[in-house]
Amino acid sequence: MAEVIRMPRMSDTMEEGNIVSWLKEEGEEVEAGETLAEVETDKATMELDSYFDGVLLHIAVKEGPVPINGVIAVIGDEGEDWKAAVEEATSDNGSSDDSSDEAPKEEAAAPQEDTSSQEEPAGTGGSSSDGDKRIKASPLARSMAKEANVDLTNVDGSGDGGRIVKRDIEEAIEQQKSAPAPQPAPAAPEAPAAQPAPQQQEAPAAKVPEFSISASGDNYEDEPVSQMRKTIARRLGESKFSAPHFYLTVEINMDNAIKVRKRLNEVAPTKISFNDLVLKACAVALRQNPAINSSWLGDKIRKNKDVNIGVAVAVDEGLLVPVIRFADMKSLSQINTEVKTLAGKAKNRKLSTEEMQGNTFTISNLGMFGIEAFTAIINPPDSCILAVGGIIEKPIVKDGELAVGNMMKVTLSCDHRVVDGATGATFLNTVKDILEDPIRILV
Repeated sequence: MAEVIRMPRMSDTMEEGNIVSWLKEEGEEVEAGETLAEVETDKATMELDSYFDGVLLHIAVKEGPVPINGVIAVIGDEGEDWKAAVEEATSDNGSSDDSSDEAPKEEAAAPQEDTSSQEEPAGTGGSSSDGDKRIKASPLARSMAKEANVDLTNVDGSGDGGRIVKRDIEEAIEQQKSAPAPQPAPAAPEAPAAQPAPQQQEAPAAKVPEFSISASGDNYEDEPVSQMRKTIARRLGESKFSAPHFYLTVEINMDNAIKVRKRLNEVAPTKISFNDLVLKACAVALRQNPAINSSWLGDKIRKNKDVNIGVAVAVDEGLLVPVIRFADMKSLSQINTEVKTLAGKAKNRKLSTEEMQGNTFTISNLGMFGIEAFTAIINPPDSCILAVGGIIEKPIVKDGELAVGNMMKVTLSCDHRVVDGATGATFLNTVKDILEDPIRILV
């Protein structure tokens, strides 16, 4: 019996998936566990695996967005009627996307063997042969190749199993730039022109402008909104306009933290960062102030027993928040290693769903970009997020005398439905006390 493949929910916030490419073609044998396609979700690009053995009879959506539970393909026995299976699936589920419902109707008018030849080849500049379609390349590499007009058939992949990745496309682009430009064919000799009059030689020719500006001012480029950016817009919009935010800011003297970090890095297996110190200080403070470690669930407030801290990581298309679980129970070296590993996965869009779920508090640090202070939007379902600025040398009064201090501003955004001003202030002062006397991290 033909099995209809639907778009699965690959993350807790996913509402639709964007099919980037198919790794199997119509008519190919498929085994359970084999990867069928690459799907971009709101958080990462993931592989869609088959749960069935058989032949890939039909691809309903070759690329583009598909809602959750929308029909995307049919697997069954060779020669089996896939149209009946799709009709039955769409009639059973009225919520199926119109695009997935229309696809079989459009292809019904054409012979099945012709539809496979209409698939877009993986390469961007070569012929659409079977070899082109089976090229292994990451979605980012395909996108870069398309923009730079790089033929994937001429690129050697350095990734796992010969997969073409970002660095391979960058090298190909550099090779294109360094390749000598083709020499134009010599022009045919012209007959000697008559000598111009003297007054004509003295008048310089008008210089032709190298660019032109549209009179209407319509000089722009539209960029499609990615699944990640759609989700960021939706979730943070809901957070900002549904959760009543208020903000608390304190300035922390980081002189002692700088000294302790220097001593720690003399013996630590990894180099501890200031972000690691802030994360650990927040974890300890959350344990001492459990009301901050809570979530608003509409009809109830959930007081979380575990301290799981999300760390905002900037990526090309937006922001991802991997989670450090049980942060209060981990050493600074463990936190450092885990943050580096998860940040690397985030930038390569390789984070799993489990690695981005379960946060009870979030930290957003822009200090490395020279930002002194800012406010952050709460990351649901958390009730608070801490915005961390940079460490700046400035004059301070210490023991009644003017001195130079290394000061860092942090701002706590609070959901007033869960956290009151005094509660947020107590937590923030706990963080301040810990960072100004870092030995308290170990207590």
